[in-house]
Amino acid sequence: MVQAWFMAESWSGDQREEHHMQPPKFVDLDTLYKLTLVEHFKVNESDPTNDKLLNSIKKDRGYTYEDEITCSKECLPNYESKLKMFFEEHLHTDEEIRLVLEGSGYFDVRDGVNDKWIRIKVESGDLLIIPKGIYHRFTLDTNNFIKAKRFFVGEPVWTPHNRPADDMNCRKEYLNQIISC
Repeated sequence: MVQAWFMAESWSGDQREEHHMQPPKFVDLDTLYKLTLVEHFKVNESDPTNDKLLNSIKKDRGYTYEDEITCSKECLPNYESKLKMFFEEHLHTDEEIRLVLEGSGYFDVRDGVNDKWIRIKVESGDLLIIPKGIYHRFTLDTNNFIKAKRFFVGEPVWTPHNRPADDMNCRKEYLNQIISC
């Protein structure tokens, strides 16, 4: 089961640690959606290709291109610099869709109301849809391994726009959606 929680306001050390508030403040999936518009689905991890829910989501949202990425020291060229890049706070002009096939990691997303970090732990079978215009980042956890499918509408566009990017249309649209929820 996916877990999400508010991160400690300030922390030091390894970004791959959990970094809970003290005491921990967990976020259920309904609240996660209301605060961020992030969607989570559980997919059949043993056979995601034939998963009816996944195929329905792909059809409904027009995902026509997919690939796989493996993040580990052994598999990812320029591992250290890529992890630093993934952990830089940024947004995209398109949704970011990830299905975890193996391993685990964290997506950190900004609460659209109070701008606080919420950490989402993803594991095998978790499908996360991060809306366009939300500030977020990714890191591995201490297992140092994740294999995921990435889905795109048409040709892949993965251009991060580092914060601040508040003047971008996708950011303004995102904030308007949060306000109307």
